[in-house]
Amino acid sequence: MIILLVIVVVGILLVYGVAYLIINRVPKKLHWIISVVLLVLIVLLSKMIVDAIMKPIHFNEEKIKRYTKVIDKLKIVRDAEIAYQQVHGTFTNDKNALVALVEKDSFAIERPKTVVKKIHRGGGIYIDKEVRVVDTIGWKPVRAEFAGKDYKNMFNLSDLGTAIELKTDTIEKVEGVKSWVFRARVAKEAVLKGMDADLIKQEKRAPGGTEVKGEYLEVGSLEDVKTNGNWPPFYDSKDKKNKK
Repeated sequence: MIILLVIVVVGILLVYGVAYLIINRVPKKLHWIISVVLLVLIVLLSKMIVDAIMKPIHFNEEKIKRYTKVIDKLKIVRDAEIAYQQVHGTFTNDKNALVALVEKDSFAIERPKTVVKKIHRGGGIYIDKEVRVVDTIGWKPVRAEFAGKDYKNMFNLSDLGTAIELKTDTIEKVEGVKSWVFRARVAKEAVLKGMDADLIKQEKRAPGGTEVKGEYLEVGSLEDVKTNGNWPPFYDSKDKKNKK
């Protein structure tokens, strides 16, 4: 906006200066030449102003298209990691293993129940105690949870010339208890490659709110136990509509 304001101020001064010359300094027979020059300057100035206004608008429209494409894939990666943990008890940084999980593995269908066990209290004394146990009563293919999702290409961003970085680790948020964590992310700069450099720099400094915070589009974390992404809610609006 500062650049736009400078352009407008300079344009107004330029037009005023040319008009002054026409009236006070230039012979009348040359007025038509100055008028043509002035018209050209007005057209050029108008174009510069329109371009300055429209550049961030076009940038934002294209940015949202690219971000949506990446975020949709990050959501599938997140769902695959959560499914992997349900089946294997850990997360994985093996991209092929996540695809294989969806295609080949199954969730255990479990049902809790209460049974009575005899507990030895010593001296030949036994007491009955109710204990909760879990029975596996069947199996459900993981693939059923990914119906309509392009899980085979969840890591494919070749059309944007970049790739999803996937890492896993364990952290100890509670003393003595280690938890598995994962993080999948893509650099904004790579996603926005070929667009306006100054606007990309601004985007990398986005504070959050209605914008994607930071330099990456990412889901999960290596510092905290979480599986949510860093994008604003409107990127999830399509998911909510599909659930209705």
